[in-house]
Amino acid sequence: MIQRRFSSPSQDNQEINLSPLIDMVFILLIFFIVTTVFVEETGVEIDKPEAASAIDLEQNSILIALTADGEVVYGGRNVGLNGIRGIIQRLTRDDPNMPVIIQADRTVSTDRLVRALDEAKLGGAERVNISTLN
Repeated sequence: MIQRRFSSPSQDNQEINLSPLIDMVFILLIFFIVTTVFVEETGVEIDKPEAASAIDLEQNSILIALTADGEVVYGGRNVGLNGIRGIIQRLTRDDPNMPVIIQADRTVSTDRLVRALDEAKLGGAERVNISTLN
């Protein structure tokens, strides 16, 4: 005959192994810390663009400025977005490798900046750069 021992739950010494639970909590904590850092970086308001890879150009270049007021300035006069292509065509006729540098105010919309980049490329510029802080 098989004897069975019955005992009440208060008499048994039952333990829950917390090691896997603690490991899981630490993994989740690391995951949330890493993703939170990425969310903060993309949501930060930038005063002026900076780039670690910024270099000084020593040769002649075409400088075009996009102001906060919506003006596109070349040589001290407002040429508008549509005037960029003609200026680039005229100035790159002799030297197609002459770089174009767009100096955009920090408040300029991405749409206006991309349109200025497109106009410079359509004007024949092979290299179009954006001015940043070193």
